[in-house]
Amino acid sequence: MTEEKIYSEIVELIEEGEVKKFVREFKENSETLKTNWEIGRLLVNAQGGESRAKYGDNLIKKWGEKLSLDYGKNYGTRNLKIFRQFYLTFPIVHALRAQLTWTHVKILLPIKNENERNYYINQIILNNLSSRELIQEIKSKAFERLSYADKNNIKLITDNDNSITLSDMIKDPIIIKTDKDTTNLTEQKLHEILIELVENHYMELGVGFALIGHEYKCKIDNRTYKIDLLFFNYKINAFVVVEVKIKEYNPKDRGQIESYMDYVDKNIKENYHNKTEGILVVREKNKLVTKYVSNNNLYITTYLLENKKQVN
Repeated sequence: MTEEKIYSEIVELIEEGEVKKFVREFKENSETLKTNWEIGRLLVNAQGGESRAKYGDNLIKKWGEKLSLDYGKNYGTRNLKIFRQFYLTFPIVHALRAQLTWTHVKILLPIKNENERNYYINQIILNNLSSRELIQEIKSKAFERLSYADKNNIKLITDNDNSITLSDMIKDPIIIKTDKDTTNLTEQKLHEILIELVENHYMELGVGFALIGHEYKCKIDNRTYKIDLLFFNYKINAFVVVEVKIKEYNPKDRGQIESYMDYVDKNIKENYHNKTEGILVVREKNKLVTKYVSNNNLYITTYLLENKKQVN
């Protein structure tokens, strides 16, 4: 048997093993969630139902001591309380998505606001967040920084749900983390920082963004202009024009980005694409924003520069 043949058989075995490992881990996670949820349900029932469950800590303490002796610390008093909270927080087991691990669930349980919890679950689903990435999202107050979405009506997305909009993604402020010197910041230097973030998938724009180009050239009235960042978002099936300014909002900026959006609609957009949307990122907003910006496809938000070295 040749070396190439042996090598190809090794590759086959590895790939087959990795697939089986993934399926096994997926099944184990599903079984763990189901088991812990069922334990939580039985505990609540034993304590006299949901309304009386919080008064049944003596029962949990007694059973936790016994179960931990027989089956290990995973079934001790502390974890039994977590199982109970798991059931009370997610009373419908079918609402649990396959992408959620038990570690995800434990991180989410302290969040009392259902809309906030739903937002982070959606982020896990959309962005395949690890537990560490989920913690970072929560620490960065991503939900609190949502600037346009209806925070009082965030539903869990489904497999066939295509209703996500740009307004569900835009945060205010957008946090820009960089290790570059940001003193004497110019728009050119800011653009360089943003391009680096975009290329490394660190920019907080949301899900589904694919960069078409930066300083994208467009010709309007025989003059050549440059769009700071031009994206296509496959989630909303539309081009997205992003302009970044180092100063506070100016009505002239709105006119500029709207002309770029119009250019993309007339010259790049296909009939099966939705209307082009725009994001104007400024240092500060002012009362002119709410007074004069009426374009439903234009979103205005701010950015906050953070030096990664200082933060760390």
